[in-house]
Amino acid sequence: MMYYYNFTVLNMIKRLLLFMLVFALIPVSMSAQELDAATLAKRAGRKNLTIKEWNTDAKSKTRWLDRVTTYDSEGRKIEQIEYASYGQKWRETYEYGENGRIVQEVEYDDRDKPKSIRKYEYNADGTKKKQYNYAPNGRLQTIKVFEYVIGD
Repeated sequence: MMYYYNFTVLNMIKRLLLFMLVFALIPVSMSAQELDAATLAKRAGRKNLTIKEWNTDAKSKTRWLDRVTTYDSEGRKIEQIEYASYGQKWRETYEYGENGRIVQEVEYDDRDKPKSIRKYEYNADGTKKKQYNYAPNGRLQTIKVFEYVIGD
C-alpha cells in the first residue's frame, strides 16, 4: 500500500512540474498588449483616413451626408458621426489604451451633448471582460460581463 501511495504522489509531482514548465515557457508577448496581425494590417490602411458616406433620394435625387468616420495616425477609429437630412443624429468618440484597445467610448446626442459613456476591461487574451456603462454625469449605471463559451 505504501508503494502505491508513493507512486501516486510522484505522479502528481511530475504532473505539477510539467504544468509549471509549460506555463513558464509561454511567451509574455502573447498578452493582451499585442493586437493580432489582421487588426494591425487593417489599421495600416486607415491611417489619417476620413470616410464620408452619402445618401441620395431615388425620387428627388437630393443628396445628404449619412456618416463620417475618422481615423487617427495609427489607423484607429477616433470618431463616428451619423447624420440625417436635418443634421447630426449622434456622434461617438473612441479612446485607446497603451495596448491599442478601446478603453472608452462616449456617445453624444443630436445636440452634441454626452448621452452615455462606456469603459472597457479586457482579459489576458485580448477579449472583452467587462463593459462599464455610465451616465453623462459619471454615475455608474450598469456593468456588462462578457462570457465566452466554446461549443462542441
